[in-house]
Amino acid sequence: MSLNSIILSTLAPTKVPVAFQKYVGSATTYITFFEYNQQGTLFADDTERRTRHSIQVDVWSTGNYGNLVDQVRDLFTNTGFIRNSETEFYEDDLKVFHKVFRFYYAK
Repeated sequence: MSLNSIILSTLAPTKVPVAFQKYVGSATTYITFFEYNQQGTLFADDTERRTRHSIQVDVWSTGNYGNLVDQVRDLFTNTGFIRNSETEFYEDDLKVFHKVFRFYYAK
């Protein structure tokens, strides 16, 4: 199963639109994601045995998105992702709240 498939199935219970890198639609609440780093973490006999995938998940909303943010955090950690960091912004130019999660997943 591809990493994108794992992410999409992890986020399916949120019932909000989810898009790889860029959302094109009219929903006022949506999620985007992308992989920003990939590196080997376990090697044996000169072969990479485990790869660490670092991903960023962005939650965007014009309204209160607190419950959705909590749900996203829980869904990822329950699926085996490790949370590196999270931060939030208000994007003045877009008039939208923006929560940024960074997780990693090793497989």
